[in-house]
Amino acid sequence: MIEPFFKDNVRPGVMSFGLSSYGYDFTLADEFKIFQAACPINAKHIPEDAFVDFKGSVCTIPAGSFILGRSVEYFKIPREALCICFGKSSYARAGITVHVTP
Repeated sequence: MIEPFFKDNVRPGVMSFGLSSYGYDFTLADEFKIFQAACPINAKHIPEDAFVDFKGSVCTIPAGSFILGRSVEYFKIPREALCICFGKSSYARAGITVHVTP
């Protein structure tokens, strides 16, 4: 169901990932799209140049902006299963909210 799958909760001096007592903590890939538009946009027609591609292990989010990211893991969920995704409280304490879309 999850590839790659880490059966243990890994904590090598970084944000934990893998199987935990509450669920599975996935990892964020090092590819992001950083929102750069400085004017109002139409949510149904966002221009490609509103985002800048970024690759790196650390991404600075500009004030008033946001980033789009993806997980390293691929999730193949059976139809009879239900999954929910929450942001980590560690990120919430840093002021980062997580929005998940299918």
